[in-house]
Amino acid sequence: MAAPAETSAGDGAPPARALSDADQAFKAAMEKMHEGMAIELSGDPDVDFARGMIAHHQGAIDMANVLLDHGDDPDMRALAEEIIAAQEAEIATMQAWLKVNAPSN
Repeated sequence: MAAPAETSAGDGAPPARALSDADQAFKAAMEKMHEGMAIELSGDPDVDFARGMIAHHQGAIDMANVLLDHGDDPDMRALAEEIIAAQEAEIATMQAWLKVNAPSN
């Protein structure tokens, strides 16, 4: 894959490189995660923790999927697969807990 083209900021700063497809996917995943974590606080730290962490864990899954789509290193790919499995299980646990403990959420 060719290196991304560089563009000049015109202010004496080093040239910024154009975002690759992977960069754009990581950026979108992180923005989605941060938006999801911006929950309205309920006053119940247990509920708020679970709700915020679901978005956080989904962000980890989304970023791991970006790595699987674009990364080459076998160790990082294996780690991404482990992260996906662990985070999916934890999301399921938190969702089940919320159904019992915060059914209106």
